[in-house]
Amino acid sequence: MTIAYTFPGQGSQQVGMGAELAQSFESARRVFEEIDEALGQNLSQIAWEGPEDTLTLTENAQPALMAVSLAAARVLENEKGISLKDTARFVAGHSLGEYSALAASGALSIADTARLLKIRGQSMQAAVPVGEGAMAALLGLDLAEAQNLAEAAAESDVCQAANDNAPGQVVVSGSKAAVERAVELAPEFGARRAVLLPVSAPFHCALMQPAADAMAEALADVEIKSPAVPLIANVVAGEVTDPEDIRARLVEQVTGAVRWRESVLYMAGAGVTALYEIGAGRVLTGLARRIERSLEASSVGTPDEVEAAAEKLKTA
Repeated sequence: MTIAYTFPGQGSQQVGMGAELAQSFESARRVFEEIDEALGQNLSQIAWEGPEDTLTLTENAQPALMAVSLAAARVLENEKGISLKDTARFVAGHSLGEYSALAASGALSIADTARLLKIRGQSMQAAVPVGEGAMAALLGLDLAEAQNLAEAAAESDVCQAANDNAPGQVVVSGSKAAVERAVELAPEFGARRAVLLPVSAPFHCALMQPAADAMAEALADVEIKSPAVPLIANVVAGEVTDPEDIRARLVEQVTGAVRWRESVLYMAGAGVTALYEIGAGRVLTGLARRIERSLEASSVGTPDEVEAAAEKLKTA
């Protein structure tokens, strides 16, 4: 079995996430404490107790999801003896999950990752006034078809393919008027369904350039090491290991598309047979099965899931 670890992105958050891990394992509890200290904020309480509208704020959801992922990863490593370096061929993360992947693989410190994600969340939210941007999921279209639709809908506004999540599931992002036009035009382009998403900003499109500039400044002074295993970067859907290359890809990622379908196919093509989703929820586990049916996919975000994964990984 050849393994890759994946790390979820925004949308996987839910109140209570990580609480059982912290109650059950000291390694997990220490991760939450370290992140709370780095941010000067009781983020753990928000993740575990809510309220939901506070957790779903981009500036809270992003570091909180990373905290759960790193808590699970640390338990596997420190308490179950499962070394990421010794068991994984690659790491990859969906959008903010790329930061979790880099922290788990030793390229970024947990404290730096938490601070970067706080800045990322704040700057992405501030880049476009609330109500002026939108995102929509297009079901039944492949990437090229979705790009054609986005181009037709853009007119003088911004409308871009933002997430290529799985076959027949592409998300477009841009100005509210253009994304609404894309939803209206979707049936003409062969979409089975088009749905506006309940998001607070139009992520992964050109409107996020102010956030990309903020992240370039924030990342400039942060130490990035070579990851223990190669990162499959969102914007290139291929391997990245050089620290300066990683820094550049993280900046590009703010305005660039998340090429998740291609990333999973790349890993499968390189011999990966099993994906372990480290953190909250099961979104990436579900997408993996849609992208490449031969892949074994498991989620690792609760104590029971950690125990099950550890047993399996010990014999891998």
